[in-house]
Amino acid sequence: MKIAFLGAGQLAMMMADAGRRLGDSFSFLDPNSDSCAARSGELMVAAYTDLEGLKQLALSADIASYEFENVDVHAVEQLQQELPVYPGVEALKACQDRLVEKQLLQQLGIPLAGFAEVNSRTDLLAAIEEINYPAVLKTRRMGYDGKGQMILRGPEDLERAWHKLGDYPLVLEAFVAFENEGSIIAARDHSGNIVYYPMSWNIHLQGVLTVSCSPWFEEQVQQQAKNLITRILEHFDYVGVLTLELFNCNGRLLANEIAPRVHNSGHWTIEGSACSQFENHIRAISGRQLGSTASDGVSLMLNWLGDIPDHGKLLELPGIYLHDYGKQPRPGRKLGHTTICAGNWEGIQQKLAGFRRMKHPTVVAAISAFS
Repeated sequence: MKIAFLGAGQLAMMMADAGRRLGDSFSFLDPNSDSCAARSGELMVAAYTDLEGLKQLALSADIASYEFENVDVHAVEQLQQELPVYPGVEALKACQDRLVEKQLLQQLGIPLAGFAEVNSRTDLLAAIEEINYPAVLKTRRMGYDGKGQMILRGPEDLERAWHKLGDYPLVLEAFVAFENEGSIIAARDHSGNIVYYPMSWNIHLQGVLTVSCSPWFEEQVQQQAKNLITRILEHFDYVGVLTLELFNCNGRLLANEIAPRVHNSGHWTIEGSACSQFENHIRAISGRQLGSTASDGVSLMLNWLGDIPDHGKLLELPGIYLHDYGKQPRPGRKLGHTTICAGNWEGIQQKLAGFRRMKHPTVVAAISAFS
């Protein structure tokens, strides 16, 4: 099957690599000529809104998908006129606007923190009166990896936050004092069959996911997460992989965000699961039977931001896998990830000890998590 993607970054690359092993071929539309998925198929360099580019992309494929949720909705709608696009555009619309997303979660009866719409300074003052401090002020759109948000701990933070974010439509959220953060990833096919991956425990540095551990949570927490993500999948009649980011508050889950795509917290599934999230997305959208999400043991994923440290002889050890995305280094850029697999968490700790010499912030965060 010929499959087209809007976006040609590392997520598209890993999905294409999984699909090529199934016999599929891939094309991509991306404004960047150095996009890393170019090695995995045909790259068409054009803006996402370029009508001729979208037409050529549609002509190259049988079905289409998108790599991440910040692609232009109108581009997806345009593409949908030419060929099937999965997931559908309604999920994309909801996930691009934090307020719409939260209203949807509320409508579906999914627990989440209190929130209020903010379109003026008066709205902000009224929202603070309702929600109280501490709270988090966020832009409704284009906020990811900790961008477009500020924590308000008291009245002294109001002016600074309004000065920085007041030009945008906003949403104020109650601050959640969580025990830890997690995510659940699931894939749903055209017939409504769903497979679920074990929840991951996620650790962030400066708002960016840095370490994921899976499977981590107790069965009753996992079951909660499965019930919540199922409501979202069925609401949209969703086809493909979807991720629900969650706050774990002493065993009670609150929804944080929806990602209508494969997710960083599921990179471990390439080696740690019978069928990866990337392959299951391709299987779902192409009408194939979904693969098993069973995992043999446990996995830890290290996300390399800004640089990839020299692994030396660590890669000669069983259960350690480096993925280099082939991108040029720059501060904060996602350049690759390493997955460590073992039979249990003691085995992970033993292997992680070999990374200690790196002094990399990602490694420090991982080691601290187990100390």
